[in-house]
Amino acid sequence: MNDANLQQDPLHDFDFLHGKWRAYNKRLVKRLADSHEWAEFEASIDCRPLPGGLGNEDVYRTDYWPNFVGLSLRIYNPQIRLWSISWVDNHNAAGVLQQPVTGSFTDGVGIFDGLDQFNGKPIMVRFTWKAFDKNRACWEQAFSPDNGKTWETNWTMDLARLAGWHAD
Repeated sequence: MNDANLQQDPLHDFDFLHGKWRAYNKRLVKRLADSHEWAEFEASIDCRPLPGGLGNEDVYRTDYWPNFVGLSLRIYNPQIRLWSISWVDNHNAAGVLQQPVTGSFTDGVGIFDGLDQFNGKPIMVRFTWKAFDKNRACWEQAFSPDNGKTWETNWTMDLARLAGWHAD
């Protein structure tokens, strides 16, 4: 398969993420509270493909919360040409796989939406992914309490690939 085919096949949309990354995080201290106070911290991400071309998984670690480990699970459904992204960690609702966000990439930007709850109220969640090149990418999370009319970006990550860990 040549590079042109890889770019056209959505199964390979997240291939840029395979490898080891340093993540520079900015996270709103209080969400959906008109807060402008951001916490900044570093994390590491180690992403690898799942067997059989199912998608990929990454392990997210940070010392910002003691002993924190999270896992993103990205599964591609070729019948509907959509990705689903689920999250689980050992800190918030430990051991519970959260509801997935689903979506796809258009012109190099991935938009993934889903329903969730925050402080007991229904919200929409949006993840946005973008790879700038093989060594830099970013992720953003936003919440909407009004069914998508307005969005609050509450977490961003700027990712830098660790030297020697290039995607193949």
